[in-house]
Amino acid sequence: MSDQEYTPPRVWEPKESGGKFASINSPEAGARHDRALSVGRHPFQLYSLATPNGVKASIMLEELLALGHDGAEYDAWLVEIGEGDQFGSGFVAVNPNSKIPALVDHTTEPPTRVFESGSILLYLAEKFGAFLPDEHGARTETMNWLFWQMGSAPFLGGGFGHFYAYAPVKLEYPIDRYAMETKRQLDVLNRHLAENTYMAGDEYTIADIAIWSWYGQLALGRLYNAAQFLQVEDYEHVMRWARDIDARPAVKRGRMVNRTFGEPETQLHERHDASDFETRTQDKIGQND
Repeated sequence: MSDQEYTPPRVWEPKESGGKFASINSPEAGARHDRALSVGRHPFQLYSLATPNGVKASIMLEELLALGHDGAEYDAWLVEIGEGDQFGSGFVAVNPNSKIPALVDHTTEPPTRVFESGSILLYLAEKFGAFLPDEHGARTETMNWLFWQMGSAPFLGGGFGHFYAYAPVKLEYPIDRYAMETKRQLDVLNRHLAENTYMAGDEYTIADIAIWSWYGQLALGRLYNAAQFLQVEDYEHVMRWARDIDARPAVKRGRMVNRTFGEPETQLHERHDASDFETRTQDKIGQND
């Protein structure tokens, strides 16, 4: 790799680019190997990893269970994206885009596949009538911010996060470009949250779950080790909102699901029962086997 000026060829050809995820990158879609998906006993089957997109689904399911929606019980199966699990034939049948999270609802006949994290949030909110306001204005505001997150986060993740944390060479131009945009987005949130408790007003919704999973965790210093670089403490209203949501018990549980990094007590590689949070985290699993 070189930081010298690049002149694109007339026709692009793929080549090894280096970086953390180079081994799984490809210009082609579809399955790369045969592997059936595991299916547990609960109505919902989640296939995921505790990335910012992945925790949206597990947080939502834990929030629904906390509200008393027993029909939201789920099995969560670990998808190791660094090892290419998402390119197995079973996973591709659920999500042809080979990205986590993916969800299968076995309460329908045939079972319903749901992919894209925003679609999963909306699907579950509508199915259970929760975290999506009925009132027209609040519902529309929730949808506004949900889609804002879906459109904005690629600049944070694939843009800033990639060039700041994962690219094989640190280049000033892309880091500056995406840091500028990330800070602009944080300012958008900060101005809005200065006048609102949550994204849609006074009610916690799927918009908060979606945005917190990226920007809340960024503000709390959990993404890219970039909190100081981006001066996140300057965004006081984002910080207040991020800490409030972080304190929710269902959010704490949801963050643990399919987590393979961090302290062992925060890692629940697979979730098949509510008791797993007490008995199957990585600090305890060796004691119980």
